[in-house]
Amino acid sequence: MITGTFLDEISRDIASANWGPDEWRRDFGSMKADGIDTVVLTRAGYKDRATFDSRVLRKQHRHLIVQEDLVALFLALAAENGIALWFGMYDSGEFSQQGKHQKEADINRAFADEVWERYGRSSAFRGWYLSHEIDAFDDGALRVYEELCAHLKATSGLPILFSPDLRSPKQVPGTPSVQQVFARLAGKVDVVAFRDGSVPLAELPDLLAVHADLAKAHGIACWANVETFDRDVHVKYPPIAWPKLRYKMESALGARISKLITFEYSHFLSPHSMYSSAHALHRRYREWLATQR
Repeated sequence: MITGTFLDEISRDIASANWGPDEWRRDFGSMKADGIDTVVLTRAGYKDRATFDSRVLRKQHRHLIVQEDLVALFLALAAENGIALWFGMYDSGEFSQQGKHQKEADINRAFADEVWERYGRSSAFRGWYLSHEIDAFDDGALRVYEELCAHLKATSGLPILFSPDLRSPKQVPGTPSVQQVFARLAGKVDVVAFRDGSVPLAELPDLLAVHADLAKAHGIACWANVETFDRDVHVKYPPIAWPKLRYKMESALGARISKLITFEYSHFLSPHSMYSSAHALHRRYREWLATQR
């Protein structure tokens, strides 16, 4: 079963549901009813948008676009429902793309200090998420990861999660392997959750098993990021077809992966989603879930 989900309110490519406190309270209740015990804030900010009015980010963007304190709301709802929240970092959408990795690390260290000072007393605050996507060996991006991991551990001691694409060697021939990424991050990150939408379904079971074993060999716990949106259709992005979701979940379970999380419950699996097909997907998921207990 899926026991975790990302919260993607500051999104780069998914339409906002425009929810307020009442809608979020209802959805957190549905998450709890569906067995979700972990939520991961995908990112706390992106470019000039943010989930709270951050003094650090206002130095970067004087006209920061922020409507309310979503972090406080999410932490309160998580605590109310017995759910752990992992906090996703800020993505400038600029520095890493320009190769200015040190600036990306610097602003996120200051941002993490502000976040911990402001929200660290919440009982629901259980970990950190490295929002900057890294799908293959990239020395500059890995240096950002290493600096942030050291700072986050020193600040809070909480575990750290990252979520790279699950890639077949056939897709990226000649690139350095995921083994090199893990070798650099061993002892720094605690959990990896592989995104499963970028590989052919026929290759998924074997790749999940191989990557899960590789993560464990480096002392990194392995979750599966079972995407509930469909990458295979031309419209970005509808809820996934139920047979595909079932196949992916069963592949992850077959690879003996300990925890299934998803990108992303509220948009693509929730009975309250703005997509009507998500309501039907939720019914199919609940029917399947009943057979697993």
